[in-house]
Amino acid sequence: MLINTSRFGQLDIDPSRLLTFPKGLLGFSSFKRYALLETGADSYFWWLQSIEEPTLAFVVTDPSLFVSSYRVPIRPEQLREMGMESISQAQVLVIVNKRDQMLTGNLQGPLVINCLTRCGEQLVLSDRRFTTRVPLIELASPVQAMSA
Repeated sequence: MLINTSRFGQLDIDPSRLLTFPKGLLGFSSFKRYALLETGADSYFWWLQSIEEPTLAFVVTDPSLFVSSYRVPIRPEQLREMGMESISQAQVLVIVNKRDQMLTGNLQGPLVINCLTRCGEQLVLSDRRFTTRVPLIELASPVQAMSA
């Protein structure tokens, strides 16, 4: 499937990389279909690119790679609504933001995706242990990177 993006131009996407969020994402409820794009073979980050709006894309990651204690407290009725019996049938991703020299993850609003149907939902967790800006990784400053 060919999609247009503002960052990468036109891309031919394998249908297995397409995800649907029937309720949309927070603040973007009218955009339901996305492609999960790899940023590199060994990268921990991906682009979640809207296939309906070329300028809409989010950097996402698996939060367990950075916060080993992170678990999504999902209710049984939410699992059933998403067509799953347990959270082990899901891929959990979080949206990543850059603040100064830090990449942070929105662990309060995880994306839970049914691996079989490739349909997902962005949850809003009431658990205050995790916030919308949990530090994931500090970026090297340009001077440090040049001297490395």
